[in-house]
Amino acid sequence: MRVDLFDFELPAERIALRPASPRDAARLLLVQGDTLVDRTMRDLPSLLRAGDILVFNDTRVIPAQLEGRRGEASIGVTLHKRIDLRRWQAFVRNAKRLRPGERVEFHEGVAAIAEERLEDGSFILAFEGDEPVETLIERAGNMPLPPYIAAKRPTDERDAEDYQTMFAREKGAVAAPTAALHFTPDLINALHTSDIATETLTLHVGAGTFLPVKAEDTDAHQMHSEWGRIDAETAARLNAVRAKGGRLIAVGTTVLRLLESAADEDGVIQPFEDDTAIFITPGYRFRAIDGLMTNFHLPRSTLFMLVSALMGRERMQAAYAHAIAEEYRFYSYGDGSLLLPD
Repeated sequence: MRVDLFDFELPAERIALRPASPRDAARLLLVQGDTLVDRTMRDLPSLLRAGDILVFNDTRVIPAQLEGRRGEASIGVTLHKRIDLRRWQAFVRNAKRLRPGERVEFHEGVAAIAEERLEDGSFILAFEGDEPVETLIERAGNMPLPPYIAAKRPTDERDAEDYQTMFAREKGAVAAPTAALHFTPDLINALHTSDIATETLTLHVGAGTFLPVKAEDTDAHQMHSEWGRIDAETAARLNAVRAKGGRLIAVGTTVLRLLESAADEDGVIQPFEDDTAIFITPGYRFRAIDGLMTNFHLPRSTLFMLVSALMGRERMQAAYAHAIAEEYRFYSYGDGSLLLPD
């Protein structure tokens, strides 16, 4: 499909630079069939049914933004995906100044060798020393705010807390699963009181989530892979909910993509521990999920294509036009939507 079919005009003032406070005070747009209803996150228990289940991503964001030097050249690095104990794939700013075999010195005595330049322009970086790479990253890195926020203000101490979900446990993401940023212990308790279950799985979000679609047709776009895991016990519990007639609601596109990667042709979720590069566009047949909670996404992005696949492109264009007119807040720190297809 043509990428320009997924374009829309977004006023710059609709981009949220800080999250709602408290988190569950964020607005929530219910898109159910052709119906649009303006609510808040605290209304969520009344919008779901007893027996439904919400599935969250428990990945934890690491300080994956590194600033360094190669000789006189400034080199900016955004870690994308772990390769092994000492090596990471990374996107590099000022990459023309870096060649394979050269050494990049970061802050706090942290350094890495640029081992290899990949076809997509990213590098494989091998970190020096005996300390765990996680320790080095914590010492030298900064929280990797999305570029549409970082371009408008610097990262600060608040972001270290604001850009983690209440479920964050498994270190490895370089971007937050932002749909879950709206949840608080009080909201989870209210959901459980309404007999709505919750579950977690892990997908380490990569920096590829921020990359624009440069191709003119979706067939020409290559998705970057991300690592995810669903253990056998979790898969069994999710399948049991659907077998009893409950709806499986993915909280965030990362959860949706992992569940769809793990589901077989009959919609049964299998245990999964692997990379996934699934790219969901209109025409895709959903197998594992019955609904999605997600924030409002970029024009021409793979995530807007995903929600269009779930709900229909024209319906989502209308929903986004409504959200803009009603002054919803967009992107990572913005408001949320609950998408329930027919």
